[in-house]
Amino acid sequence: MDYKNSGVDIEAGYASVELMKKHVKRTMRPEVLGGIGGFSGAFSMAKIKDMEDPVLLSGTDGCGTKVKLAFLMDKHDTIGIDAVAMCVNDVACAGGEPLFFLDYIACGKNYPEKIAEIVSGVAEGCVQSECALIGGETAEHPGLMPEDEYDLAGFSVGVCDRKDLITGAELKAGDVLIGLASTGVHSNGFSLVRKIFEMTKESLDTWYDELGGKLGDVLIAPTRIYVKALKAAKNAGVRIHACSHITGGGFYENVPRMLKDGVRAVIRKDSYPVPPIFRLMAEKGDVEEHVMYNTFNMGIGMVVAVDAADVDAAMKAFASTGDRCFVIGECVAGEKGVDLC
Repeated sequence: MDYKNSGVDIEAGYASVELMKKHVKRTMRPEVLGGIGGFSGAFSMAKIKDMEDPVLLSGTDGCGTKVKLAFLMDKHDTIGIDAVAMCVNDVACAGGEPLFFLDYIACGKNYPEKIAEIVSGVAEGCVQSECALIGGETAEHPGLMPEDEYDLAGFSVGVCDRKDLITGAELKAGDVLIGLASTGVHSNGFSLVRKIFEMTKESLDTWYDELGGKLGDVLIAPTRIYVKALKAAKNAGVRIHACSHITGGGFYENVPRMLKDGVRAVIRKDSYPVPPIFRLMAEKGDVEEHVMYNTFNMGIGMVVAVDAADVDAAMKAFASTGDRCFVIGECVAGEKGVDLC
């Protein structure tokens, strides 16, 4: 009896590392010390020595049950973007610059080519957010997970000068709310998605004219990463007063997280185009509108609040990174919370 006979293939692990090296290389930054394969990832802090009061920020998350789509579609090259996005977007909406990312893949069986494909997506997410992939772990769990399934999670660490932190403290009545468009469902609400649509290859391969594509392709579209957009606004001299990443819990849970006491957000639902996938889900699943806005991003992945005088500059900065943005509402005096009208 040996480890391989018990279900863990060490040689497959070595092969996975070799296959993923070319993807990891794409994410390197000058601060990365050493290479892949060490016991820890090393990152020089020299970059932050000129900050007045550097603050480290961190975010950790996974892709939720969206990985089920990857299994069914046998498509594993974008789910890693989702894992990175869910972490770095949280860091960015606090004003931070993501520095590095580490991933964790738990699988029933290590298929080196599949693992490398997953990591290729992780690397792409790191490239999009300009952070380095400095380490990770692939763990085989025979007997705990089916051989053809896996779970993916990770975490990111970023930095920000304390004076540049986005805390919501500067938020005030009269501030304008700008919404940055999502690329679809992103990585939240898939437990409900999987109840609305039959999760079979035939169902996911179904073409919908209103979607302009196959259902599976629309659902698996990776989460938009907003790091460059928020950085562009900062570089343009725009002071973002508050920011919210619209993830699980939709508008009703996430928008209040960016508010301070005495300030209420008012968002106009007709101020931007809701992507067809959300209308289709509401219709197919007979889902009430309130539940839709309390579960999904409904086409807006990030909400930022800026002074009315900075709206034009902010919109121009966001557009410069290829992000579609819309003025979706404003802040008013009132009880902390959000009104959708």
